[in-house]
Amino acid sequence: MKTISFRFRTADLEAIGLIPPGFFSRYEEVELLETLRLERGWRLQLLRVRRRGPLRTAAELARESLRIRRMYGLESLELVERRPRTRDYILLVRQRNPPEIARLLTVAGGEITPVAPFRADPEHTVATFYGDEVALRRVVARLGRDGMPFQVLRTSGRPYGGPSGSEELTDRQRSILSRAWALGYYGVPRRTSLTRLAKVTGQSPPALSKMLRRAEGRLVARFLATTEAPPRGEVPVPSDERGAD
Repeated sequence: MKTISFRFRTADLEAIGLIPPGFFSRYEEVELLETLRLERGWRLQLLRVRRRGPLRTAAELARESLRIRRMYGLESLELVERRPRTRDYILLVRQRNPPEIARLLTVAGGEITPVAPFRADPEHTVATFYGDEVALRRVVARLGRDGMPFQVLRTSGRPYGGPSGSEELTDRQRSILSRAWALGYYGVPRRTSLTRLAKVTGQSPPALSKMLRRAEGRLVARFLATTEAPPRGEVPVPSDERGAD
């Protein structure tokens, strides 16, 4: 399995309908935080959208939900979080795939998924996919045949990083941790609660808490296994408590 990152001109994606016309007159940037489900007909994704100017209230968005969904071809739209300081919305959206995306998924045989980094601004769009290496090669070949200008920024055989072994995270744990990180669960101060995160992930709060603890435990075990321990009998002294000789 590999990841591959492309860079496109945003104007080219607007020209073929992948980005709605006029989108960047209202917004500065859109970033894919996580793909929750991807099929040939539709996709369910968690997005960060940065607005030009002050954010609308949750009540205003709810009142305008139908108009927004029609404008951008969304089947559903849920506000997960407002971040007024950075003018960001965190949104859960379900959207039908345009023909170009459906064709790429068909070419890939369903063996790829969009992953971070996946970000668009008025000038450029960086799109990253993770999946079977043969499927990714077919996608690259199809983009070339379609005449879509693009640049391959990076390819990697280690999409998640870190050593392999008994403490490797499961796909489910990676997904939950990724979503928790994206929504600010590990921020200081925390930007979302366990209850809110549980709703977004479809878990009960107790089940989610247990899943997070297990995943965090694996990460801590991996860190400790790769960190040199002090000699037996010695206790490390914090640097700010060490005196000058």
